[in-house]
Amino acid sequence: ATEIDDPNVADELVSKIAMDWKTAELNSADQGLCAFAEKLTLTPDGMSKIDIQNLEVLGFSQTAVHDAVQVIGYFNYINRVAEAFNIDLEQDVRAWEK
Repeated sequence: ATEIDDPNVADELVSKIAMDWKTAELNSADQGLCAFAEKLTLTPDGMSKIDIQNLEVLGFSQTAVHDAVQVIGYFNYINRVAEAFNIDLEQDVRAWEK
């Protein structure tokens, strides 16, 4: 994963990822993780062992893949709950640009 010490640089990278991770100049491991997250989010029934193997080739351990699946799944779940109840963002949370 990419390590960034400067909070301003980190915020800029997060913003770029939120806008379009494919153009955010990520390293290959981060690109692979984003592709995995996108596929799990948009087409979960299309996931296969190959998707996990692709992450392992990029250096992710089985534990890291497990953790990623848990975090991705949790965010998908909580977003769907928030959308179902039409919950607004908290006042101090900034919405990412679309």
